[in-house]
Amino acid sequence: MRPRFILGLMLFSLSFFSFATEEGAKSEEEEYITWARDIWESLDRQTGTIKIEGTGAVLNVPDSFYYLNAEDSKKIIVDVWGNPPNQPILGMLFPAQMSPFDSESWAVTIKYEEDGYVSDEDADEIDYNDLLQQMKEDTLSSSKARVKEGYDPVELVGWASPPYYDANGKKLHWAKEIRFGEQEINTLNYNIRILGRKGVLVLNFIADMEQKPEIDSSIESVLALAEFDQGSKYSDFDPDLDTVAAYGLGALVAGKVIAKTGFIAVAFLFLKKFGIFALIAVGAFFKRFLSRKKA
Repeated sequence: MRPRFILGLMLFSLSFFSFATEEGAKSEEEEYITWARDIWESLDRQTGTIKIEGTGAVLNVPDSFYYLNAEDSKKIIVDVWGNPPNQPILGMLFPAQMSPFDSESWAVTIKYEEDGYVSDEDADEIDYNDLLQQMKEDTLSSSKARVKEGYDPVELVGWASPPYYDANGKKLHWAKEIRFGEQEINTLNYNIRILGRKGVLVLNFIADMEQKPEIDSSIESVLALAEFDQGSKYSDFDPDLDTVAAYGLGALVAGKVIAKTGFIAVAFLFLKKFGIFALIAVGAFFKRFLSRKKA
């Protein structure tokens, strides 16, 4: 009888351990969902005409997107996706059918660089292949600094889409493929620069490389929703009153700002999705939430 009792006790212990493990995982999942839901419900999701203060730029956000202000964007960039906190983000755009917690979500960050009027006279003279090699070297240097701060190393793999400049619309866009640490899927950083009278509106897509076809299909919509007000447009430049930036289009692509001293400072903005763990159940929860809201 005693061996049978011991065997029964062992089986009971194993069953209890399995139950406790499942309950612990369930509790952790529920805790995460509650945390995510609280963040989601705190977000001020906006559409329509939105002025970006201090930039002279306006977003005309259709119902197919929603806009988050600077404060809400920081919650997503830092708290949800686990990026460094020192990112000068003015806002973000998300597709209306997605939440920041969906594994397939993508977003567009918005910032502004008031360095003056950026001349496009060198648009046809830039060798983007040479520029790419320099950018890879700069990325390596930036990666070492990130690692020292406890973040994943980063590698610029190459162009996902080569740079293209719309001379009429004064809009420049290109895409980079980036690898963070040991992540299996590389990150897509699709970049848009809209030239204005006193600076540049900076839009950056944050997505996975697998989402490039979807981003490609949305690029024209995003390009169309951002513009400068009358008086702040590129064509409003007055050489007698306005400052001319110390760099051209090539520097916009390279992510460099040339200071008055003549030195070049790296100004890359490397952002990634899901620095914290992502649960399938969380994505499913928000899909149901968004579906109910749409209905």
